[in-house]
Amino acid sequence: SALPEKKMIFKGLTANKEDMNKLVLIPLIHSPLPGGSALITFEEAEVAQRIIETREHTVELSCGELEELDQCRMRVQAVPMDVLLPSALEVGPVLTQSSRSILVSDLPSLDISKEALLDKLELFFSKTKNGGSEVESREFLEDSHQVVLTFTQDGVAEALIERGHIQVPIGKGKYKIKISPCMSGDISNLQLQPSRCPRTVLLLGIPDVLSVESMRDALEIHFQKASRGGGEVDALAYVPAGRTGVAVFVED
Repeated sequence: SALPEKKMIFKGLTANKEDMNKLVLIPLIHSPLPGGSALITFEEAEVAQRIIETREHTVELSCGELEELDQCRMRVQAVPMDVLLPSALEVGPVLTQSSRSILVSDLPSLDISKEALLDKLELFFSKTKNGGSEVESREFLEDSHQVVLTFTQDGVAEALIERGHIQVPIGKGKYKIKISPCMSGDISNLQLQPSRCPRTVLLLGIPDVLSVESMRDALEIHFQKASRGGGEVDALAYVPAGRTGVAVFVED
């Protein structure tokens, strides 16, 4: 299937192609969730497997205003949650280094907004006394917590990269940040393979009969009971019918 354009940051040592036979990535998978569904992650993989094997579950709802007992129950389907993970990746055939951009990393985790952090970096690196010049653009890379700064003049980036590290005042402190070349290239070959989330279950067919919070509570109460094959719930996300959501999966 077609993949959207995605900027990626690779960290590590360079080596000859014949010496490389493994690809190591830290997964951060964004998966769409349809309306009328929920994701439940259990503390134990065995619990998730039991829930999937049962397949259909009848969940009791707390809705005392309804008169008929069967109206206070709903049936949902439990299925495995599969995501696509990269198994092989080729970048090239040529990687290029930007002559006007730098990659800023080792940034401190401070209680300020991303825009405020970008403003402080731009202000610092726009001054010639700090080795910089006028900044043409700045970009915060969400996945890696790094920043790309692009200058209007040639030669500025190269001189900063040679320094390697620099002390930057941010707020009340000074922090040593790393300056690296900004490399770019195209992914020429990407192979994906399905991977099953061992502790997560996808629930489908959930009717829109309760508020989001009440439905979350009803699902968690039902699936944490050992008498129904459940167990301790680690996380739960619910998307009501008529809406869509995105689930983020990280390395376990």
